[in-house]
Amino acid sequence: MERRQFIRACAASASAAANATAVSISAATGPVHPKRYARAKLTAAGGGTLKASALAVNRNYVFFYPFHGTPCFLLNLGKPVGPMAVKGAAGADYDWPGGSGARQSVVAYSAICSHQLTYPTKDISFISFRAGKTAVNKHADVIHCCSEHSQYDPAQGAKVLTGPAPQPLAAILLEHDAATDELHATGTLGGEMFNAFFRKYEMKLALDLGGRARQAAADSCPVSELDNYCRQQVRC
Repeated sequence: MERRQFIRACAASASAAANATAVSISAATGPVHPKRYARAKLTAAGGGTLKASALAVNRNYVFFYPFHGTPCFLLNLGKPVGPMAVKGAAGADYDWPGGSGARQSVVAYSAICSHQLTYPTKDISFISFRAGKTAVNKHADVIHCCSEHSQYDPAQGAKVLTGPAPQPLAAILLEHDAATDELHATGTLGGEMFNAFFRKYEMKLALDLGGRARQAAADSCPVSELDNYCRQQVRC
């Protein structure tokens, strides 16, 4: 009993720390500006060329940026998505540039939920893009985290539609080369959760990646379908 109570106490402390960090990260006055990281080309999982036009509509793709241990979603929404103002937590607002690619339909976001830092692993994922509605998913075309049912709209800068998430998912900034139809990740925009993420999952990330979790992404980032990357996806 004492051991179970200790584990629950540790989990509660980690969750509280994560939520406190989420607020502090976004507690800025005035507009939030892009944070630039190394420019990295998105490539096919096998190392080949990845064309933006080859991304299937409404399919979950995952890559790791700006660090080896921080997962991101890559989505082709199948429709142009224009730039818009996004409201972060505590007044940390920013101008999201909209979709990338020839049709401005490709978007990318951190796959770390801003509530309890849930993220997709190779074993299981409680968070993913869902095209259809369900009994507990009353919005279509959303990124849904089944941990506490936070839902984000990828067509509106991943703003929170419902659930306890305190802020949108951080956007991953993309550059599209019209000549080659290739995509590059260049930075982030919005409330990053990376520091809280590394603290909460330090042991698991060390087991999975050794000392590479905090290393910056290399010149290229392989992109995989979530179905191929993750053994089990929780649907809710």
